[in-house]
Amino acid sequence: MLNERPGRDERRSAKVADGAPAAIACRGVRGAITVGPDPSGAALEAAVGGMLALMLDQNRVLIEDIAALVFTLQPDLGEVNPAAAARACGFERVPLLMVREHGGDTRLPHCIRALMLVNSRLSQRQIQHVYLGGAQQLRPDLVADWSERA
Repeated sequence: MLNERPGRDERRSAKVADGAPAAIACRGVRGAITVGPDPSGAALEAAVGGMLALMLDQNRVLIEDIAALVFTLQPDLGEVNPAAAARACGFERVPLLMVREHGGDTRLPHCIRALMLVNSRLSQRQIQHVYLGGAQQLRPDLVADWSERA
């Protein structure tokens, strides 16, 4: 039947040789970047747009492959709105959400974090997360050497 979902074993066996899923799956791509204490519209668009472009490029996805994009930022960034910056950079049709962090990890000031949910054929292991500027210290185990990939 059309509405029947494959069983757990059937989904596990639907893999291609390189370990990537044979079907498209929704994957989370993390990104983070540090900005100045009160970035202007152009500076914010450049920072957010650059981070998002790298997240797309490194994971071989297009804007139309994005299911949703969630930004979080700390209270020290005041009235900064990375979702508005993303819309200005071509993400106007993507569902966007901006959330202010309450407590939690405050060791890195002026940090904008992003969780991009993308529809992709990449496996979880193949996803490349993007940590730029001072945000590299958040997950040094995931920081890539972009010069080696070029």
